[in-house]
Amino acid sequence: MTQSAAVWLVILAALVAANLPFVNDRWLAVGAQASRGKPFFARALEMLLLYFLVGGLALLIEKRAGQIAPQGWEFYAVTAALFITLAFPGFVYRYLMHRGRRH
Repeated sequence: MTQSAAVWLVILAALVAANLPFVNDRWLAVGAQASRGKPFFARALEMLLLYFLVGGLALLIEKRAGQIAPQGWEFYAVTAALFITLAFPGFVYRYLMHRGRRH
């Protein structure tokens, strides 16, 4: 896999993972369906877990490509902010769009 393809794979995985908690009511997208829907804090915790899973995928790809570069706190702050930004479409879909209401 080329470096460019690896970068796009991680970005695509982050986009899907960031929106996954908002587009379904299943726990971690594979578990049982929440009876009344998941509360926001549960979606946020799922997002945090998925952030670490995507980070693990990125780390695995980086390790296969060569030596892993050391990262400081700034790197994790920026990637967390990017992950939250990527979750915006799912958040809008879940909480801001009023489905079923016609004007």
